[in-house]
Amino acid sequence: MVVFPNAKINLGLNVVERRPDGYHNIETVFYPIGLSDVLEVAPSETCSDYSFSSSGIRLDGDPEDNLIVRAYHLLRSGYEFPAVDISLVKQIPFGAGLGGGSSDAAFMLKTLNELFELKITPRRMEKLAAMLGADCPVFIKNKPVFATGIGDVFTPLKLSLKGCFLLLVKPDIHVSTPDAYSLVVPEKPETSLSELIQRPMEEWKYCIKNDFEKSVFAKHPAIRAIKDELYSMGAVYASMSGSGSSVYGLFKSDFPESKLFDSCFVTGGILD
Repeated sequence: MVVFPNAKINLGLNVVERRPDGYHNIETVFYPIGLSDVLEVAPSETCSDYSFSSSGIRLDGDPEDNLIVRAYHLLRSGYEFPAVDISLVKQIPFGAGLGGGSSDAAFMLKTLNELFELKITPRRMEKLAAMLGADCPVFIKNKPVFATGIGDVFTPLKLSLKGCFLLLVKPDIHVSTPDAYSLVVPEKPETSLSELIQRPMEEWKYCIKNDFEKSVFAKHPAIRAIKDELYSMGAVYASMSGSGSSVYGLFKSDFPESKLFDSCFVTGGILD
């Protein structure tokens, strides 16, 4: 069975408060986009547990630490199904604020559920996904949501960017999420993002922000330059996604090329 775990972008991100457990409460809008990995899962004829192989963007580290493998172990600890062969073509960049690893994990849960007819409900699937990561559950239903808590409490949104042009730029810069959080001063916004996102997109530039940008841009001016360039190209709205380092621009029509992005990972197209 072959599936295509897709990325997401954040439309706004407010760090609201620091929690007693050391995490932070946030509010953001998760919006799925078309950039995806390729995940293939099939019953194994050769192994008693699982096999895992990957191509595309290189995966470092022990496969046991990969979220796909962790999702497999999590589900197999509570449900009976055969050993599997897992193959991944990694195309979503790491350290980009695009949720690629979380999406891979969520799609692994959904694929095993469907492949072996485990009959796990979407609600139960979301609870399982939450054990793997705060934003993993958003990829179970894979629809735009307003997210609160640590990014794990979802409210459905009637929001469509269908027909908009997306340009996504990922420079060769790694942004540490813990470091990014350590430099943000939490503050509850006067107006909730859930209200601001309902305004016309032309107004988002002036009222919707990503709290990580201030400190990340100060440390990495090249990321700020990408956002500035997207606006100079005619973007209606541009923002860093998550804690970076990818930056996206939303356009009403097609956009010109930019030499500034020559050394970056660049993708885009019309949103569905």
